[in-house]
Amino acid sequence: MKEFVDVHDFLVSEAVVGDWDGEEELVAECLNEIFHLLYDMAEEDIDTEILERLLTMVWHHWIGRPELPELETDEMLDWCQHVLQNREQYLEDY
Repeated sequence: MKEFVDVHDFLVSEAVVGDWDGEEELVAECLNEIFHLLYDMAEEDIDTEILERLLTMVWHHWIGRPELPELETDEMLDWCQHVLQNREQYLEDY
């Protein structure tokens, strides 16, 4: 029931991503792209709570990773697909 989750509630600005040596805007854009991709790729009938937990997990998974500003869209797509196919593994901590 994806329609009950508003992806905009999860989006971030450069003001909240922390210090990325001048790449804060890029980091925020990358995170927001991942949020949108994961949301868009999720099945329409996904449980609302699961989708919210997966979207919450995006921040925790990516925010400290130095490769975040370098991610290409195809890498983000692959990661989102992997998360959706292996959601139980990712949801253990979130």
